[in-house]
Amino acid sequence: MSFSIFQGDAFASRPFEGNPAAVVPLDQWLPDEVMQSIAAENNLAETAFFVPEGDGFRIRWFTPTVEVKLCGHATLAAAFVLYEKLHWDQAQVVFQSLSGPLAVVNSGGLLTLDFPAQPGV
Repeated sequence: MSFSIFQGDAFASRPFEGNPAAVVPLDQWLPDEVMQSIAAENNLAETAFFVPEGDGFRIRWFTPTVEVKLCGHATLAAAFVLYEKLHWDQAQVVFQSLSGPLAVVNSGGLLTLDFPAQPGV
């Protein structure tokens, strides 16, 4: 089994600032236990995994101990990897997630995430 792992800092203009996240682009899903083990070994707040789906991607996030339903900074890190390392050439990328679709727009290298709104209780 072979795959790439990227680590980046969201919300930062220099290395070693901001929110670190690992990103693992996949062609197909690994077993949940394997993704959980990778996240535990990375030992960061979140590790994002994504696979191609339709015109975009499906994304999942794991902490070192559990899968979570939403993670903004790891989503931005995944979009950065798509644009800067994997040469995604669209102005927008849409990730399907457990929290619904998450759109990231690339405007001159500035990535903007459209977070889902949830009604108050």
